[in-house]
Amino acid sequence: MAKNLVIVESPAKAKTIQKFLGNSYEVIASNGHVRDLPKSQIGVDTEHDFEPKYITIRGKGDILAKLRKEVKKADHIYLATDPDREGEAISWHLSQALKLDERQYKRITFNEITKHAVRNSIKEARGIDMNLVDAQQARRVLDRMVGYRISPILWAKIKRGLSAGRVQSVALRLICDRENEINAFIPEEYWSLEAVLQPDKTAKTITAKYSGELSTKEQLDRVTEALQSAAFTVTERKEGTRIVKSPNPFTTSTLQQEASKKLNYSTQKTMRLAQQLYEGVEVKGRGMVGLITYLRTDSVRISEEAQTAAKQFIESHYGVDYIGEQKESTGKERRIQDAHEAIRPTDLSLSPVLVKESLPRDLFRLYQLIYNRFLASQMKHAVYNTITLKMTAKNEKFTASTSKLAFDGFLSVYKADEEKEPSVSFEGIEKGQALHLQTLETKQHFTQPPAHYTEALLVKTLEELGIGRPSTYAPTITTIMNRRYIVKEQKNLYVTELGEAVNQMMMKAFPVIVDVEFTANMESLLDSVEEGTISWKTIVENFYPDLESAVQNAEKELEHVKIEDEVTEIPCELCGRNMVIKYGPHGKFLACPGFPECKNTKPYYEKIGVACPRCGKEIVLRKTKKGRKYYGCEDNPTCDFMSWQKPSAIPCPVCGGMMLEKGNKLVCMKEDCAYVTDKKTVSV
Repeated sequence: MAKNLVIVESPAKAKTIQKFLGNSYEVIASNGHVRDLPKSQIGVDTEHDFEPKYITIRGKGDILAKLRKEVKKADHIYLATDPDREGEAISWHLSQALKLDERQYKRITFNEITKHAVRNSIKEARGIDMNLVDAQQARRVLDRMVGYRISPILWAKIKRGLSAGRVQSVALRLICDRENEINAFIPEEYWSLEAVLQPDKTAKTITAKYSGELSTKEQLDRVTEALQSAAFTVTERKEGTRIVKSPNPFTTSTLQQEASKKLNYSTQKTMRLAQQLYEGVEVKGRGMVGLITYLRTDSVRISEEAQTAAKQFIESHYGVDYIGEQKESTGKERRIQDAHEAIRPTDLSLSPVLVKESLPRDLFRLYQLIYNRFLASQMKHAVYNTITLKMTAKNEKFTASTSKLAFDGFLSVYKADEEKEPSVSFEGIEKGQALHLQTLETKQHFTQPPAHYTEALLVKTLEELGIGRPSTYAPTITTIMNRRYIVKEQKNLYVTELGEAVNQMMMKAFPVIVDVEFTANMESLLDSVEEGTISWKTIVENFYPDLESAVQNAEKELEHVKIEDEVTEIPCELCGRNMVIKYGPHGKFLACPGFPECKNTKPYYEKIGVACPRCGKEIVLRKTKKGRKYYGCEDNPTCDFMSWQKPSAIPCPVCGGMMLEKGNKLVCMKEDCAYVTDKKTVSV
């Protein structure tokens, strides 16, 4: 019997595929990449056509030796790594490392690990797509050049162990820019006004919202005074319907966003769990089963086979009225992973209820999310019946609206993030009817700054700007967290002092690298490599000279950010020496200069020259456990004063309270005062 060898990346994937192919096939895992650029050097020959210098990854020698033995026994070899650039590159590296003859092996790909898909892929076996390989090589070489040429600058100018990256540095810049926006934001006052009204001869009341703008208390007072004895009249009653469209099935980006919002999963955790669901999990009574299709995709496309299966499932479980219409293309530009389908379950008969006992809790929750989202995407839209009333009183306009679910459609399986509108009955209220004012309800508001980035919002922004690709979102965020450039608190991402220093240096010395438009354009060029319209070395040749020039200038011109040990008047409790200020991964700290004999350290709190408004002691710069800066009293925890913005020594001229620095403005921290002025116009 002919011997067929199939090589995949992971043991789980190998185990799932093996059961589909029978005894004439041997399925072995390479455990990911077997070759890569060396860690000890840049690994790209910049003097000779930018040729990469690939070496066997440490620890992969035994795996390659085993694979070579199996290759000698095999009549046919199939390289079955993942169906994307990275997977194509792994297959190419395997062919090179194993010295395979082109007539000896074939490349196979499948979007889902099912019997039909795997067997069909063997029938459609092909050669390696070098355009895909070259697109991956271009990305790898560009990333290596940026990392290995710029990171040493950060080591020399700030501290060792830092890193720069073609995508990570842009992501860090986006977070820093958002923090600057938030810190500079000046809240503006506005008021809301609602009228509680009662129709004739009924006990029920309805609440109507004022339609105009009320920016000040004075405006509010004028309107409320005029309305005290006013007659309210219904000028319009409008009945209609509101359609809530069924969602698209998940792409990589939307899966990461929704898993973050609904399940509180990090992007890294989402991708790790999704990889398990794709490669295969043990399901009772079924063995190893790949539960979802390929997880790295930009597409919302669904195969005809999957659409047909979904229609049949929906009809039998929910009824024919719930079957949705085929969605039209959005006309969105094609992206790198658009050749794939959206992320969906491989078999709708494997419902979350059926597999729940077989899956750990976190894995089950993600599968349930993917399953329900796909099912919802193939169902009809939800429909609400709506009624809107418009009313006037003394030429002031008010509106009231209500809605009631008429057809749940996809909402029967997947709850949308909708605004909750009150389902109040407007029965019997007609145009021209008089309404009696019961009370006027007023409330003061302040405009809010832009939201802090969360992982979900950052992924959404990176995708919208065309920065990175599905496979890069999670590792990018993980890297800048691991480097302590950012920290996560209550889902929000905050920049640390270290992150600010790195971003400022990158902005000053390497503005092109952190330019959003440049990075997005580079992604477009990589897509062109995949399409075969541009050579990958052309991109590298055009990129490298400018990078090298910027590196040389930075080495000469950039000032050191590293802080030399500064002696303080604070004595060491253990040996009596005056402690010095040092700079560590999390910022400044106090250390005994007698190290290593004396290893005493403690936090360093930088005084800002402002007295605490509660107890009169010094306000100092502090940090949370995760590295986020704030300002607090030096007598903490006895005094609990704190502020995220820097307090000013200049008191508020209106109320005498403390003012805070927000960008180039000073703002009174008392909301009922809210005095604002430019920094330049005042002095201590």
